[in-house]
Amino acid sequence: MKTSAISDILRVLIQKNPSNIRKTMVPPLKSIPVVATLLAINIAIFTSDTWLRTGLGNQLTLHSWLSPDYAASQLITYMFVHGGFTHLFFNMFALWMFGPYLERSWGTNRFLVFYLCCGVGAAVTQLWISEFQFNDIYNTLVANGVTEAELNTILETGRYYPEQVGVPEETMNKFYSYYYSGLVGASGAIYGLLVAFAVMFPNVKLMLIFFPAPIPAKYFVPGLLCLDLAAGITGFSLFSVSIAHFAHLGGALIGFLFMLAWRKQIQFF
Repeated sequence: MKTSAISDILRVLIQKNPSNIRKTMVPPLKSIPVVATLLAINIAIFTSDTWLRTGLGNQLTLHSWLSPDYAASQLITYMFVHGGFTHLFFNMFALWMFGPYLERSWGTNRFLVFYLCCGVGAAVTQLWISEFQFNDIYNTLVANGVTEAELNTILETGRYYPEQVGVPEETMNKFYSYYYSGLVGASGAIYGLLVAFAVMFPNVKLMLIFFPAPIPAKYFVPGLLCLDLAAGITGFSLFSVSIAHFAHLGGALIGFLFMLAWRKQIQFF
């Protein structure tokens, strides 16, 4: 499962910059060390996993905490793994577009803490939602007469009889998915950056690739979050069924809470 609405739909056009952020569209790397390091790590891991076939990506992927493959370190490492070149490219493009303004405004330490906390918040949100959905199906199967031992066997082997479980195949596929699917991608952290950017620079105009009209960030970002919420609730997505919408929302929520906590310590434009 990818945290990738950004990677699928977003291209950013900064049309009207406030004078106090109009420094340079391509800042020197030494002025944004955290953004530069994050870019380098993500690209290095993708290259290692995709071209060198090291299997590093699978080790760093976040697994459900119901799964024996889960490790607490994956709450951090998953955000450096991506499911494909497009996934990586657009997430890193968004990091490059939004990150420098925030890192230069806050400093390296504050920016790094913010980025990682948004990523962890996104992961915890997705894990919690997945556990809730898994338990909902689990309880349905138990109510249908499937024993705990039989459920453990079904999860271990992937085999069952339709008449045994009493639910559609689609439901069982979701049951397995909630248990075994891994979470990858930086989009949860990126959504935190988007919220921070919209709060700090509300009048900077952004544009979606399929809706070529500039929209102020203060409207653009809430609209994007509403789309994610609708897709997460309904299960309908214009772009990919594997997008972890609730991870996006979790990262955005953590970003918003940070902005509330820091509102007296940082400058808004």
